[in-house]
Amino acid sequence: MALGTLFDRGSLGSNLTGIPSGLLNSAEFQTFPIPVHITGVRDSHQTLFQRLDRARDQREAGRIFQDYMAAVFDRASGTTSQRRFKSSYLRLLRGWGYDSNSPEGAVLKSWVESRFGIAPTFHGQVISRLGDPAWVRYMTDKMAGRFDNNGIRLQLDLLFEFAQWSARRFLAPGQRHLRLYRGTNGFTEHPILWKTGMRHGVIRLNNLVSFSSDRQVASVFGDAILEIEVPLVKLLFFKGLVPCPALHAESEYLVVGGEYAAHMGYY
Repeated sequence: MALGTLFDRGSLGSNLTGIPSGLLNSAEFQTFPIPVHITGVRDSHQTLFQRLDRARDQREAGRIFQDYMAAVFDRASGTTSQRRFKSSYLRLLRGWGYDSNSPEGAVLKSWVESRFGIAPTFHGQVISRLGDPAWVRYMTDKMAGRFDNNGIRLQLDLLFEFAQWSARRFLAPGQRHLRLYRGTNGFTEHPILWKTGMRHGVIRLNNLVSFSSDRQVASVFGDAILEIEVPLVKLLFFKGLVPCPALHAESEYLVVGGEYAAHMGYY
C-alpha cells in the first residue's frame, strides 16, 4: 500500500493522544489546534510537574527536568553510572542535530509514529511505499540496539510533556502558534499538496522536522524559505528547553509534522 494512501486515511499507526491521527495530521488541526497530551504520562509523573510548578524560569525548570530524568531512568536500569543514561534522549537529540537521517533520527521518527500515528515520509530519501529501500533503511535504523535501553520512548514521552508545559509557561504564554522558518533547496522531502496562491500552499512535512525562529539562519540551509505558523502543541523540543546545547543551527525547534499551510519565499 502506498504511504500517501495511509496518510489520506489518517490510520498510520498507533496513537496515544486520544485524538484521531487523521486530525493530528491535517492542516486544519495546525490552524485550530487543541491541547495534545500522551495518555497517562503526567498522571504517572505528578512529582515532576509539582516540582516544575515552583520553577522561576526555563533554566531552573530544565535543571529540575534533567535531575528527575537521571534519577528515574538510572534507577530503572539498575545502575548508578551516568554513562548508560547519557546514551538516551540527550544522545538522540545530539544525533538529530548532526543528521536527521541517522539512526538517532530514525528512533525519534519512530517515536512520533508510535505516539501520534503519523508515519515518516523521508529518511535519507522519500519513503513512497512500505517495503521500499528508504522504508527498509528506516526500519533498520530505528531498531539500532544501542538505543534500546532506559525506556527510550518513555523518556521521549516525558520530554514532549515537559516541552508542552514549558511552552505554555515560559516560551509563549497565551499564544497558540509560533512563526518558524525552514530553508530548503527543493520540495522532494516536503511536497506541495496544493497551492492556495502564488507563494502559498499546503505542504506535507516529514513526521518530525527541524525549524528555526530566525529567517536568516534558515536561509543557510536553502534558497527557498518555508514560513509556517506552528502550533505550540506540536513542539517536541526547542532551544533552551534543557541546559544542554543538543541541537545546532536550524534545529532550534523540533516539530511534529503532517500537513501545514506554508508561505514559500526566497532569500
